[in-house]
Amino acid sequence: MLLTLAWGSLFFPGLFALCTWALRRARPEWTGYDCVMIGTRHWLAREYVWFLIPYMVYDIYAMYLCEWYRTREQNRRYSLTIFRNFLSKNRLMITHHVAILLVLVPTAQRLRGDLGDFFVGCIFMAELSTPFVSLGKVLIQLKQQHTLLYKVNGILTLTTFFSCRILLFPFMYWSYSHQQKLSLLQVPFRIPFFCNVANAVLIAPQLYWFSLLCKKAVQLFDTPPAEKWKWTSVFQTMRSRIATAS
Repeated sequence: MLLTLAWGSLFFPGLFALCTWALRRARPEWTGYDCVMIGTRHWLAREYVWFLIPYMVYDIYAMYLCEWYRTREQNRRYSLTIFRNFLSKNRLMITHHVAILLVLVPTAQRLRGDLGDFFVGCIFMAELSTPFVSLGKVLIQLKQQHTLLYKVNGILTLTTFFSCRILLFPFMYWSYSHQQKLSLLQVPFRIPFFCNVANAVLIAPQLYWFSLLCKKAVQLFDTPPAEKWKWTSVFQTMRSRIATAS
């Protein structure tokens, strides 16, 4: 488990460092700013989208397969019922995946032309939190919620999710304002209206999922009432003994 956590923590930052290093070698005339911002089209921003398509299809199928195995005993003769339950329980995630396939892919591959590799790369960085979210689900299935690994992974999940899925959007606006020599407040009025709408649509489910993660974190680190009462009794007993001794 620790090895999986380590690989998940190193993969995406390592991929970023490798790409910037390769760009410095391939384009010696580029500055560090150019290697990060990528002023021209980069093959990775184009090809990774094609790599993303089978993953989204696979992930939808894997979720349905899990639902089928989980409920097939109760609904052995009603596969349509299983499918309806699957759509009902996972409607937000399915909508997210379908929107990526039907909206993000055409936009990233055709509609944007030769612009926006930096912003496409930023959207890809949102997946940095995925290994920690997945590891948390695995630990829950293994009944390991009481372990230190689960708590550390929860902190990493909240940190990466907030940084790479929520702070990511104001960072993109700030980057654009810095490049175009604008104030941050001017950016929403200088970029196309549909870009603001697209960002709002993308960040809305992230805010919802982050609120769910925060509720889980509160439940995880909040002391149960019985434990609070026990420790309160212990402290009261200690205080009374100290007072008696003095």
